[in-house]
Amino acid sequence: MLDGEIVCLNETGEPQFHTLLFRRALPWFYAFDLLWLGGEDLRSLLLLERKRRLRRLVPRRNSRLLYVHHVAQRGLDLFRAVCERDLEGIVGKLAHAHYVEQPAPWIKVLNPRYTQKIGRHDLFERRTSAK
Repeated sequence: MLDGEIVCLNETGEPQFHTLLFRRALPWFYAFDLLWLGGEDLRSLLLLERKRRLRRLVPRRNSRLLYVHHVAQRGLDLFRAVCERDLEGIVGKLAHAHYVEQPAPWIKVLNPRYTQKIGRHDLFERRTSAK
């Protein structure tokens, strides 16, 4: 069982929300954590060990399954780059933490100026009220 995100990418490799929502391209899966493998619960392992095992599973090329690298001690720099590229945000996880649900050892930091979130609520509101 992988933890990750499904995205559709544009020609420069940036996620495109509307393309995914309206199925206008084949999706990619970015895997950033490995929770179960071969019937074994890995959540008690530290994040870095789970990512080490994940790296061995994800093909290095020619696959729609992609590995997300761990960026240590450069969170602010990463977040600045994400905002400059108009991406949604980052997820920060403690490298030496186990995978537990509460309290979560991770935090999602969203780009407050992310342009693809504009009008999202309206899209879902229209789809549910049309039924």
